Amino acid sequence: MKNAAPLIVLWMLLANRPMASGFGQTAKKTFEPPSTIAGFEAPAAELAVEKKFLAVPDPKRAEQDLKTLTAVPHLASTPEDHKTAEYVAQLYREAGLQVAIEEYKVYFGIPLSVSVDIVAPENVSMHGPSAEHVDGDDPSQNDRRILPAFSGYSPSADLTAEVIYANYGRPEDFEILAKLGGDVKGKLVLIRYGENFRGVKVLLAQEHGAAGVILYSDPMDDGYFKGDIYPKGPYRPATAVQRGDVHYMFRYPGDPTTPDVASLTTLPATQRIDPLRATSLPKIPVIPLSYADASPILQHLNGPESPRSWQGALPFTYHVGPGPVRVHLKMDIEYEYRTIWDVIGTIKGTEYPNDLVISGNHRDAWVFGAADPGSGTAAQLEAVRGVGQLLKAGWRPKRTIVFASWDAEEEGMVGSTEWAEQHAKELAGAVAYFNMDVAVSGPHFAAASVPSLKQFMRDVAKSVPSPQGGSVYDAWQDRGPEKSVTKNEVFPDVNGSARHTSAAPSRQDVSVGDLGSGSDYSPFLEHLGVPSADMGTHGPYGVYHSAFDDFTWFSRFADPQFLYVQQMSRLNGLQVLRMADADVLPFDYEAYGDEIEAYIEYSKQKAAQIFPEAAAKFDELTNAAKRLQSAGSMLRGAVKAGRSGSPLRLNNALRDAERSFLTEGMPNRPWFRHAIYAPGEYTGYEAAVLPGISEALDRHDASLLSAQIHATAAAINRAAGILESAHSF
Repeated sequence: MKNAAPLIVLWMLLANRPMASGFGQTAKKTFEPPSTIAGFEAPAAELAVEKKFLAVPDPKRAEQDLKTLTAVPHLASTPEDHKTAEYVAQLYREAGLQVAIEEYKVYFGIPLSVSVDIVAPENVSMHGPSAEHVDGDDPSQNDRRILPAFSGYSPSADLTAEVIYANYGRPEDFEILAKLGGDVKGKLVLIRYGENFRGVKVLLAQEHGAAGVILYSDPMDDGYFKGDIYPKGPYRPATAVQRGDVHYMFRYPGDPTTPDVASLTTLPATQRIDPLRATSLPKIPVIPLSYADASPILQHLNGPESPRSWQGALPFTYHVGPGPVRVHLKMDIEYEYRTIWDVIGTIKGTEYPNDLVISGNHRDAWVFGAADPGSGTAAQLEAVRGVGQLLKAGWRPKRTIVFASWDAEEEGMVGSTEWAEQHAKELAGAVAYFNMDVAVSGPHFAAASVPSLKQFMRDVAKSVPSPQGGSVYDAWQDRGPEKSVTKNEVFPDVNGSARHTSAAPSRQDVSVGDLGSGSDYSPFLEHLGVPSADMGTHGPYGVYHSAFDDFTWFSRFADPQFLYVQQMSRLNGLQVLRMADADVLPFDYEAYGDEIEAYIEYSKQKAAQIFPEAAAKFDELTNAAKRLQSAGSMLRGAVKAGRSGSPLRLNNALRDAERSFLTEGMPNRPWFRHAIYAPGEYTGYEAAVLPGISEALDRHDASLLSAQIHATAAAINRAAGILESAHSF
């Protein structure tokens, strides 16, 4: 994003508005459940099942689950992490699921020691990282098992260098820095979190010759500039550190040594890439600091004043440097192949056992992980309990349901990626993947999905009561201009997470965003072509990836009564139930064609500025999108009129159309195979639509542009052809 101002204004409005149900007083609407459901010939029976399910999720049980899951730090691969796997597995079993704990041996490091010291000028002192501590009654902060703050997949280091400040570390920031005479070669680059994925910041610094990177959270972005800091308020206190993975998962996620191959415990070493040759691993060291520790470094930089848009909220004028500050960075990271544990719970389908409906949430955390990801696990466990009650009453799904608790997501979606790569053949029958990550950090609901599922997401939201009154859809709709913001981006760019805003019109309805990357849907959608969705309720989440994302913070500021966890549990359960039992899968490919056409028009306008002669080349794409739109429209009409032919043939076409968007892979990132969606190469999490075309334009490569237009049009035509084959007129 080239201008963060609109999101900053949005957040300031959000931060000062009253919140509902425990967050302030608002008038409540009455919840009126719908009487019809798309995709069901006899909706009354399904509604009766759903009514029984909705009565089960319980806030008190969810509270107890979250307290148990966040009792101790549980970084992936640690004994504490394994205990959470056993806990989840036991609750899956109690609900009647068939349970397996699937192990993988994956490469990543854990810090033995980390230190950052100012060594010049002599009159300035800082020894970090400082302990994360606040004056207050948060009992978790004193846990001796909290590891030193570190960046996942940073190499070890022992170096001393001058420092230079590069704002958010975006491509345009490095360009401005060069114009100011700021040469980063051989220097430590100080970069604030926000605007793009932290791994992209590191890649850009590496490409410019930096010796290393220091990341910090500026109080303008999620600290006192936003409001009261923890423990008085929800925002980041001075000593809180934002940890995070910095490996280049926009090239490929998962174990860096096994792209396209599952890191099974039995995998021979000969089938692994030498970590030194892994293209997804950074070559320079990275360390995250709190703004308390970063402040004396930034304060004592000389050089030009930074551009005013680079000024944060620390109480001095920011300069870009370099000098006179010199910093000694020393890190000893122990890398080895470590065991992680995915928990998989299955309910076999009675009619279509090879068609899979998957619900996933990760379980590992940088420290305690209350909002991220404990809120999602607690919500999923209540959904599992609800489905378990249906099983005990004799209900069985038509399609196979899979509940998954992923490990090592924080290290780059490792657990979900390895599982998806291992089970790629079975996943050819996957109908949909539903993701939760930070399920709850506040009261504002939003969602993202592939276009064919956007109306489905709205319909499910209409069927669940909101703590704010009415349905979740009503609360979503009432947010007005805020409705397009989701996940952690309700606040502006603090964590570099997915900006799930939509690049296409929303048909005068609440906007369901586009999927980029940064959570566990990525291997399912962008590598295997499984229709996917993500959702959550969000708010002022200032303690992201810090030691203060714990039960105390969550129960004070995110969801004191655990009503939003209950809400998310109900939503997740209905997603799974409806998709598992639908007579006709509720996919809308007419809407998909509409959105692709909007993406094409945007790309065409961008191309006209670079290659004025390229406009005609886009006709092939536009015709393909119109064909998809028409095929989707005709199929919807046929279903509505009862002329859709064989249900099996129809559902297989609806299931398989998304997979038809897969290609041989992007030119420089072959792991990403989806022609319509991928993470941005220099944003990392943000969705790049028509990514092959976008990257060809960014490189000003006319030959590549032609090839990508043709490949993308072929993918869209394949999907349209599959839908056309299901018509019976």
